[in-house]
Amino acid sequence: MRKNMVAGNWKMNTTLPEGLALAKGLNEALKDKTPNCDVVIGVPFTHLVSIVAAIDTRKIGVAAENAADQEAGAFTGEVSAKMIASTGATYVILGHSERRMHYHETPAILKTKVELALASQLTPIFCIGEVLAEREKEKHFEVVDAQIEKSLFGLSAADFRKIVLAYEPVWAIGTGKTATAAQAQEMHAHIRQTVATKYGEEIAENTSILYGGSCNAGNAKELFANPDVDGGLIGGASLGVEKFLPIVEAF
Repeated sequence: MRKNMVAGNWKMNTTLPEGLALAKGLNEALKDKTPNCDVVIGVPFTHLVSIVAAIDTRKIGVAAENAADQEAGAFTGEVSAKMIASTGATYVILGHSERRMHYHETPAILKTKVELALASQLTPIFCIGEVLAEREKEKHFEVVDAQIEKSLFGLSAADFRKIVLAYEPVWAIGTGKTATAAQAQEMHAHIRQTVATKYGEEIAENTSILYGGSCNAGNAKELFANPDVDGGLIGGASLGVEKFLPIVEAF
């Protein structure tokens, strides 16, 4: 069966001391609990080694927020999937709308990143989603299908099984707007059917699909109650234990 997951995405926030304090605080809060979902924190590259060493990684998975589209070489400032794996991190967030928008990451670039991540035994949390103009033109299904097909449908069935998908209605990130539970379920069900068309019902039913649009303690339970919403990719609400923990506990 597919796993439920709550994954934090800290983005470009926290200094190393602040990030360590946050990770340790979450670790302490979960110490005597058995969550009904996998818990992951996506942290800046500078934090990976220290946070992996400071927490119980059997209880909290650690993700990088990006990875290079090259294996190694003269690419100053880039961080490869192999480097990330060497820190003890086991996940990587790829294709986030901010990376697509601000850094012009194309489906071809993301396809390479996914392949390199899998080659380094990292689990990609692969983000997909439409902007407001695309939804208003009722192209949201078309846009999301293209993002999946162009970057992921070259994978073998065995490799696709290792992917976690995260649907981001981009118009609901950092805007205070949230897709309704019904809108989230509609899109997640559509995504699952798109996967089924390529890889079959069994793989589709076992693919975790997270919701990534302004999910918080107030709406998590309603969102997660949907049969095709398997958790959340959490932005701002992951930057405080008191905000993040209730989302984990919504399962």
